[in-house]
Amino acid sequence: MPSSTSPHPDQRGVEPHPERPRNVTGDVDYAPHPEKSIPISPSRQAIKQKIINLYCGSASEENMKVYAEKAIYDDPFSYCDTRYKIAGQWYGLPKLFSKLESLGTEVTSSTEHELTWKQRHKYTFAGIHASKTVDSLVSLRLEGQEPNEKVVYHKDMWNEKDYSHEGLGAIMKKLNGDKLTYITRPPESV
Repeated sequence: MPSSTSPHPDQRGVEPHPERPRNVTGDVDYAPHPEKSIPISPSRQAIKQKIINLYCGSASEENMKVYAEKAIYDDPFSYCDTRYKIAGQWYGLPKLFSKLESLGTEVTSSTEHELTWKQRHKYTFAGIHASKTVDSLVSLRLEGQEPNEKVVYHKDMWNEKDYSHEGLGAIMKKLNGDKLTYITRPPESV
């Protein structure tokens, strides 16, 4: 890890807690309906597109620029507390998956400091060619002013669930976030 990288000073304080979207019967619903997507500014659309590029296996220094140096990434499998550790996750996707596809998104909220969307993504595992389609809620906490905003917290919730940061699961997520860069070797310049 680059020696100049350190965790965000207020990790829990910047974590987004979006209202979980519900369907007409009141059930939590992460399935995107693109036709219901709310409009967002061009700079927010650019941030969203770079994040989707990362989900599709296109890790690059350009796409990684959406994150602040001390950004946090939080999903069911990992917890990363710097941009470099986040890069380790994105640069690792093509090693695990032969195909990564965004099947649809729906922007559900865009406030002063947050951008939230539902997405459907298809992951095809390398070697066995089995696929898994996942609906998730992606929420970004942003700092700065448009058009120069940076992501300081990226939370990806799957299968209508939020998750805690305690116990064995939290230890495994942190270990994955801390150590994956040794395998995926993202450029230190990210």
